[in-house]
Amino acid sequence: MADPKGFLTTPKQLAERRPVDVRIKDWNEVYVERSLLPVITKQAGRCMDCGIPFCHNGCPLGNLIPEWNDLAYRDDFVGAIERLHATNNFPEFTGRLCPAPCESACVLGINQDAVTIKNVEVTIIDKAWDRGGVTPQVPERLSGKTVAVVGSGPAGLAAAQQLTRAGHTVVVYERADRIGGLLRYGIPEFKMEKRHINRRVEQMRAEGTRFRTGVHVGEDITGQQLRERFDAVVVAAGATTARDLPVPGRELKGVHQAMEYLPLANKVQEGDFVESPISAKGKHVVVIGGGDTGADCVGTAHRQGAASVTQLEIMPRPGEERPGHQPWPTMPMTYKVTSAHEEGGERIYSVNTTRFTGDEDGNVQELHLVEVEFKDGRFEPVPGTERAVPAQLVTLAMGFTGTDVRNGLVEQLGADLDARGNIARDGRFATNVDGVYVCGDAGRGQSLIVWAIAEGRSAAAAVDRYLGGKTPLPAPIRPTDRPLVV
Repeated sequence: MADPKGFLTTPKQLAERRPVDVRIKDWNEVYVERSLLPVITKQAGRCMDCGIPFCHNGCPLGNLIPEWNDLAYRDDFVGAIERLHATNNFPEFTGRLCPAPCESACVLGINQDAVTIKNVEVTIIDKAWDRGGVTPQVPERLSGKTVAVVGSGPAGLAAAQQLTRAGHTVVVYERADRIGGLLRYGIPEFKMEKRHINRRVEQMRAEGTRFRTGVHVGEDITGQQLRERFDAVVVAAGATTARDLPVPGRELKGVHQAMEYLPLANKVQEGDFVESPISAKGKHVVVIGGGDTGADCVGTAHRQGAASVTQLEIMPRPGEERPGHQPWPTMPMTYKVTSAHEEGGERIYSVNTTRFTGDEDGNVQELHLVEVEFKDGRFEPVPGTERAVPAQLVTLAMGFTGTDVRNGLVEQLGADLDARGNIARDGRFATNVDGVYVCGDAGRGQSLIVWAIAEGRSAAAAVDRYLGGKTPLPAPIRPTDRPLVV
């Protein structure tokens, strides 16, 4: 156990964010550089080392949280990163981007503030990088087997790294010009600087993983060609088909999907553009969708110099406390203030967009909305509540409906779809096509980064077993496992 009295004597302390007026002037991460190790070690000491650590159940990766909390408390960051890497290929990604279902399942959180697991996790990996503790793990021998991985998001990268370390020759195909998937072009720089992806890719290259960017699988290379060239194929293409909003005025200029808007801002940081082709500078911005992607649009608009930012959500405003019908250890739907929301803007709940109107040149100028209430299983407009808000840039951040390889690669492979439109797989992540596996959002549907990495690791174990008859690789989850989320 860490500090036997830590949870009684040490109050919760979160990582410090840089002042708003400073951070909105740049694209660096919002958090102060994590150099206050005494703070982190004290926070790790709040871990109770429970007899049944429900944080394990909250995390699909099965992270050994009490173990590395204890090691961090004792200032043994070498041991801590060893235990952290035992279950998680990329803790610098999850420590920055995961909504932390492990903290919702923390036993201390039943009647106190939960342990700040994410802050401890990201400090462990950052110290490991700073101290040269993250090195390539080159396989001792090669198997002679080859594997193609389609997609370089967290699921694809996790599968590729595990299979490379098992001795297989792995090629990762990515249609974008850089590796990372939505980690690269969906997550803003202020949430995770892309240097974290770059050094992981370099580690994987040193281990033997090969990367092919700018290759659209299904067009530049077909599914049949992949099957002919490789002994196994892993489809980890994500769920990038965005949900649209079919209302009058949708065709107006200035109404964009979030994944049209956010990648361009990231490309500015990569040096591809001086200024984003879709910029919020001087504009009244409306973001439709109250989730993490919507918050990313809000923070991006602030940094681009928006005149105003308004975020709309059809659902009612969540409460501050855990709802009674979402008991511990489930992940509750509570009101959250992200770093982007701290920076300004207005959030409007229980409203639905009815139409857009524009000027004579076809540019959007206003968004018309109406308040709604949930009745008989559907949202009904409240009479007399219609109004308009200024909108010169609108981003649609309403989630995703499935993978966009369905009209190409899936047909070429001959893979089946499930009832939800995802690529169907059995209990071993295998599709109906021999040697073809699927992991991450392409098979699961839109989900969390920890589920993507867990599926990538598990699919890698299944592929390794397929190629060699057995495997030492860990498989933390099955495709049927579901998160502890109501």
